[in-house]
Amino acid sequence: MSIVSRTKKRAGQSPAGPPPADPDAPLLEVENLQVEFRTRDGVAKAVNGVSFTLEAGSTRAILGESGSGKSVTAQAIMGIVDSPPGFVSGGAVRYRGTDVLTLGREQRRVMRGTTMAMIFQDALSALNPVFTVGFQLGEMFRVHRGMSRKDARAKSIELLDMVRIPAARDRVDDYPHQFSGGMRQRVMIAMALALDPEILIADEPTTALDVTVQAQIMKLLAELQAERSMGLLLITHDMGVVADVADEISVMYAGRVVEQAPVHEIYAAPAHPYTRALLESIPRVDLRGQELSVIKGLPPTLTSMPPGCSFAPRCFMARDRCREEAPPALQVTDERISRCHYWEEVHSA
Repeated sequence: MSIVSRTKKRAGQSPAGPPPADPDAPLLEVENLQVEFRTRDGVAKAVNGVSFTLEAGSTRAILGESGSGKSVTAQAIMGIVDSPPGFVSGGAVRYRGTDVLTLGREQRRVMRGTTMAMIFQDALSALNPVFTVGFQLGEMFRVHRGMSRKDARAKSIELLDMVRIPAARDRVDDYPHQFSGGMRQRVMIAMALALDPEILIADEPTTALDVTVQAQIMKLLAELQAERSMGLLLITHDMGVVADVADEISVMYAGRVVEQAPVHEIYAAPAHPYTRALLESIPRVDLRGQELSVIKGLPPTLTSMPPGCSFAPRCFMARDRCREEAPPALQVTDERISRCHYWEEVHSA
């Protein structure tokens, strides 16, 4: 049986094609996206009004702690939120001007892989352990391109060679467990790029990899992005990785974007206390021997959010106004927003 389910055509139903594209519209535009999980404990707003754009050839990093809503945002864009309990309750996700949230299930399925693709953070779990990597790569071509097994196998070898897996022809018939963590991640990259997508979403692509392999994976992604002029959406909590590859950063906390700006502006002078705390928690060579800065406390429970600013219980400069009044998305500059009543103090500190 095929790994990818094959949707049968209904009588008289025309096959689904790609959505119409406006070449003058942004490659990807997310506007006021809202995703909620309806649980026994209440409704958890995992993504609460996220907005950003992604242009062809550029990289946007979505940064934040675990539970901030980064991965759920990516899943909503791809249309793979488990429902129930998850539901996209509002907003828009536009590809070249077309809101993909309004498309039918079959059109969304066609888009996955051909228009947008995703690299998952745990390659061993994402790959099927009972099929060879060559079979899994080849299925993309058999299902979406109608290729024969022989031609699909040849394309699989090409992909493995593209992501620099040594002896690709010999390894195409190996199973996922026979590859190292870094090599499995390269297989996932090959699978994501198989059908030449315009948008690539990388969800923590260097998780559990050592520093050297992390650098290799990020360099490979950057080279492939440059060759293909893809838009890259990088989901991560590693600010060291972001500094080297991102053009713009969206910092998320408790389901909201709390700061958004070009990467050099974020690192030069953050305009939100959470962003500043994240930067200060990065280990530095010049501070060897000193105690590492940490963000005290825990993120709020999404089913019982505190009044006012969600970061106020952990914020070093919180005041009464912060605990009572939720800050709006304040336009700091044309390219920068901050959800902090006192962003000017943070920015100038």
